[in-house]
Amino acid sequence: MPTGGIPIGRLFGISLMLHYSWFFIFALVTWVLITSYFPIAYPDWSLTTSIIASLAASLLFFSSVLAHEMMHSIVARSSGIPVKSITLFIFGGVAQISEEPREPKIELRIALAGPLASIVLGGIFIGVWFILPARFEEVTAIAFWLGWINLVLAGFNLLPGFPLDGGRVLRSILWWRSGNLRRATKWASNTGRGLGLIFIFGGILLVFFGFWLNGVWLAFIGWFLINAAARSYKQVALQHMLQGYTVREIMNRDCLIVPPDITIDKLVNEYILPSGNRCLVVATGSRLQGLITLQNIRAFPRRQWADKKVAEAMTPLDRIKRVQPDDDLASVLKILTEQDVNQLPVVEDGNIIGMVGRDNLLSFMNARNRLGI
Repeated sequence: MPTGGIPIGRLFGISLMLHYSWFFIFALVTWVLITSYFPIAYPDWSLTTSIIASLAASLLFFSSVLAHEMMHSIVARSSGIPVKSITLFIFGGVAQISEEPREPKIELRIALAGPLASIVLGGIFIGVWFILPARFEEVTAIAFWLGWINLVLAGFNLLPGFPLDGGRVLRSILWWRSGNLRRATKWASNTGRGLGLIFIFGGILLVFFGFWLNGVWLAFIGWFLINAAARSYKQVALQHMLQGYTVREIMNRDCLIVPPDITIDKLVNEYILPSGNRCLVVATGSRLQGLITLQNIRAFPRRQWADKKVAEAMTPLDRIKRVQPDDDLASVLKILTEQDVNQLPVVEDGNIIGMVGRDNLLSFMNARNRLGI
């Protein structure tokens, strides 16, 4: 799934983002409309009319994609599931829903909300095309294209391949029947990988028959679907493996604590190089002030290390996500992933008592795999 992008605002409290790949697909859709669809369907149009209609149709199409993802998000939030953001990218849109649904029926509602929104929009646009008189040809032409493209979007998303909406519907049914989310995710993900392979083979056939653009695009979608299905199952499997275990069981209690008033040069030579520790706690006594990592240090040129203090380079306490010793490891993995950090301080009664990081989680999971538990 896409990470990063350009913020374009907020809607219903949800951040909206444009991934950099979106500009490519927007340009491609607009170009196809200008050079192929509108000139063939309406040969008497001028080039200027085709360009304006194509730009309007593209903008309304991606607004429809946004509405599709927004409906997923609204239903998720109404079920108590946080939604971080919605990102438009090369394959459409994705709502970054922070956690898995707690029940199959919630999964089903969230999954169906998007396609239903696309079907409703498709019906509205077809209705506009049908009702408006012929003298509004430019408007009806745009409405007709938007109508069937929204219906195609709904149909594609309802294909039973996880993580497409149809795959999530399938997972909710399998989850309801089996009572096991991990097993249901595995079956739905296998279906998603199978669908991705079909797309790839279909794309190759289209290329051989001369439809190289459509073929490459279909194969690219298949590749994305295979990777997304595998990644989604891996995420659920990791969450399942860590669930029920706490930070206290794996945290590192031997933390290196450094004072905030020493120089970066002294920190590197007397703390980091001898210990090999890549993330140190900055504190006065037991009072946590921040963390300093190799990334913080690399932000300063080597010539400044002798003058810059740790306090100037560290990440302050108010910008650090902290965990408690009784927090679930599954929630720790989620925080590490969302915050894109490697370690988190473990704090109890206002004092730091340890650190937990990706290496702790990996060691724990490797041990469980080797033991077969």
